[in-house]
Amino acid sequence: MKLTCISCLKREEVKTNTTVNWYFMPKENENNTKQHIYKYENGVPEGLNEHFKGRLVWNGSKDLQDVSISILNVSESDSGFYECRINRQFKFEVFTPSVSIDKNITLTVKEKASNDTAAIYSKIMMYVLLVFLTFWLLVEMVYCYRKISKSDEQAQDAE
Repeated sequence: MKLTCISCLKREEVKTNTTVNWYFMPKENENNTKQHIYKYENGVPEGLNEHFKGRLVWNGSKDLQDVSISILNVSESDSGFYECRINRQFKFEVFTPSVSIDKNITLTVKEKASNDTAAIYSKIMMYVLLVFLTFWLLVEMVYCYRKISKSDEQAQDAE
């Protein structure tokens, strides 16, 4: 599951130091506290949370305009609210202004879909219809073939 976070820079802007932090707040969270789960700074990605250990992968671009991450082996316990916080510090000669951008994502993971009866009936009806249409096409071809043969016989008798 890719959590997309994009923060575009204008191409004519100066170089920046960019730090990206990802936070997670589970849906079943009574005290509304965010967990710091991922950090990307100076080209070094770092997973910070035991729940996501080994499952978070940097999926952003080299120019750090796309700062997305992917969650591997998503489960229902990954449902919740994610926050992508981008801090950019611009490199000017005289001063270094900074800007912070926050993007929020809500992720809802549902259990694996099962084959319900409507889906099974739909498949059965599709196959029945396919067989019927194939049989009807075969009957039409035989009918047309007989009609053409009969007209050819009549044409030969007329000669």
